Amino acid sequence: MIILGVDFGDTRTGLAVCDRGEFLASPAGVITERDFDQCMRKVAAAAKEHRAELLVVGYPKNMNNTIGERGELCQQFALGLGEMTGIPVQLWDERCTTVSAHACLNVTNTRGKKRKAVVDAVAATIILESFLAFRKNTRS
Repeated sequence: MIILGVDFGDTRTGLAVCDRGEFLASPAGVITERDFDQCMRKVAAAAKEHRAELLVVGYPKNMNNTIGERGELCQQFALGLGEMTGIPVQLWDERCTTVSAHACLNVTNTRGKKRKAVVDAVAATIILESFLAFRKNTRS
């Protein structure tokens, strides 16, 4: 199944996609858009372009497992995206993914403008990889 991972942000939204065999998640770009509805439309277009059959939207829970303002916004985004596309949407815990993305970029010595341009796609890839690992480990 082709799955599109989404790291929704106020300005930049990272995208990642996996292969049909759900083996490999790869960055699929960054959408730079501040308008909530317009961002949703652009993610919907990317889902169509990649022929996604499932959307996984990062769900930023607080460290104590509560849902804050940002988490509620992601819930609204996921709900609207599902209604707009007709594709099932799964919220997925994304705690610490941006920190992990920065750590990955430190290893590759990616700095400055280039780092800013790709960090959200790397975070989306980490979200999708986590989701794929869960699916792999829970299949019967």
